[in-house]
This record gives sequence, C-alpha cells and structure tokens, in this order.
Amino acid sequence: MSLEKLQSVDIRTVKPEDVVDIQQIKIDDGLSQQEKQREFIRQVKNPYCFRVGKIIVKASYSGNGVSLNERFEELVMSV
Repeated sequence: MSLEKLQSVDIRTVKPEDVVDIQQIKIDDGLSQQEKQREFIRQVKNPYCFRVGKIIVKASYSGNGVSLNERFEELVMSV
C-alpha cells in the first residue's frame, strides 16, 4: 500500500480488529536502529493508524524539519 493510502485511512471506519495493537509489538533490543525501524513497520503494518489497547490512533507528522525517520525512532524507542 502506498504512503498516501496509509495516511488517508479514516479511523471512523476502521475496525479495531483490523489494526495492530502496538502494545503487542516486540522488537529485539539487539537490532540496529535501522533494523528496529524496519521491524516496527513490518509489525505495525500502518504507522499512521494503529491501536493502543482499545483506542484507535491516527498519527500525523508535521513538516517542522523533524524527519519521518526521527519520529519513527522516537515511536520505536517508546515501545
């Protein structure tokens, strides 16, 4: 799926069972930062729409000079 399609998901129409609960994501601490990012994206499937428990989250990223990779890194490090 393209980034545009991933970003444009309408969370009002998303079924909770169709999105990944990030509390269930497990990432090996021994991986490099880049490998952790890849593994997170592989497991979450859509980094713009996911679940935290019963709550569906729609993430967006501002154009303030912080790269998408930096935001993913922050997200991965918080899991």
